[in-house]
Amino acid sequence: MIITPVATDSPAGLQQIDRLLNRFQLADIACQQAVQEILAEVRNRGDEAVVAYTRKFDAPQFDKTQLRVSSREIEQAYQEVDRDFRETLALAVDRIRSFHEREKEESWTMNRDDGVVTGRLVRPVDLAGLYVPGGKGGTTPLVSSVLMNGIPAGIAGVEKRVLVTPPSEHGSVNPALLVAAAEIGITEIYKAGSAWAIGALAFGTETMPRVDVIVGPGNQYVTEAKRQVAGMVRIDMIAGPSEVLIVADHTARPAYIAADMLAQAEHDPQALAMVVTTSHATAAQIVQELELQLQQLSRQDIARKSLVDRGVILVTEELAEAVELANRIAAEHLELMIEDAHEWLDRIRHAGAIFLGDYSPEAVGDYLAGPNHVLPTMGTARFSSALGVETFVKKSSIISYPRDAFIADAPHIQSLANLEGLTAHAQSVAIRLQKEQ
Repeated sequence: MIITPVATDSPAGLQQIDRLLNRFQLADIACQQAVQEILAEVRNRGDEAVVAYTRKFDAPQFDKTQLRVSSREIEQAYQEVDRDFRETLALAVDRIRSFHEREKEESWTMNRDDGVVTGRLVRPVDLAGLYVPGGKGGTTPLVSSVLMNGIPAGIAGVEKRVLVTPPSEHGSVNPALLVAAAEIGITEIYKAGSAWAIGALAFGTETMPRVDVIVGPGNQYVTEAKRQVAGMVRIDMIAGPSEVLIVADHTARPAYIAADMLAQAEHDPQALAMVVTTSHATAAQIVQELELQLQQLSRQDIARKSLVDRGVILVTEELAEAVELANRIAAEHLELMIEDAHEWLDRIRHAGAIFLGDYSPEAVGDYLAGPNHVLPTMGTARFSSALGVETFVKKSSIISYPRDAFIADAPHIQSLANLEGLTAHAQSVAIRLQKEQ
């Protein structure tokens, strides 16, 4: 059996739940060390290191003159994509842009009765680095990653958005990626992938600029590189394998559930497809549907391995228990295939994105619904959020004291400063009081 359903209160069920609740993990030591070496090389050798790694792993004949995508390459890309793609792209851009426009945060101030002005100044970073994976050597372009990362940065007001993506073995970038980037105003594109691309964005090279924020999905080397440069630059998140959790009751359609599990499983052998259902009959039918639908997939070997190694179907007695378990798991994608799904929304506390009802599969969120598909994984939805406009802005506090308000607050400031043993803090207040005498 591809997955054996188990009850949540059984020994096997309790063991699976424990595994799900403790699924956060970093890259192994070998990966960490390899990335550390790559980053050191890029920091010390710049373009030379980026080109050397690109030759070794992506394009054997690559040279420095190819690093930046030329305007001619972008123009040529427009000749190579068809009208249907352009129409779909325009629709996706409009949906994603409309959603993220609502996320914009304005600067604000508040005025106290004593004349003190405090507030918050919201400003974008100057440069953002957007990583887009190559996708089978460029044959499966991840256009949605371009849009989901690039559009919120543009809405935030980032002056320069820099996109990096690994080249094909011939040193090219899929035209669909180039057109997608150009359509949202990104024309500074570099052919670099993996940890060396992250290093180039974090440190800067002779050709590639140093950025303030790095976002975008990638393999374990990309993720580990982002982790190692975090603090020097902002990153979106430490992301693990993609995951979906489907909460289902007796009204759910097993065929739909199986299809959505497979949509997750085909990503990667490490992808995690989970179901928590209140129906033993539904659980059994899901397994049957998985076997039937697997035969129709182009990536059935990957999907099967993912389901066999990591797939989970848990059976609970009550829907309330299933929903609370979903909160504890805090999945990247949470689908509620239950009766009156909207009525249960208030009970959800932790999830990257929530999909309600039979006709809201994860795929609509990946491409066209509008909300961002860059989401927290491995249980980090307990404290983390989807990528959005706020990822590309920072906030500065504003403080303005008039003379009388300063004099009134001075004794309290000195009292706290002296209590903490910070006499210079207290003196910075005292000297002003002395000047007033």
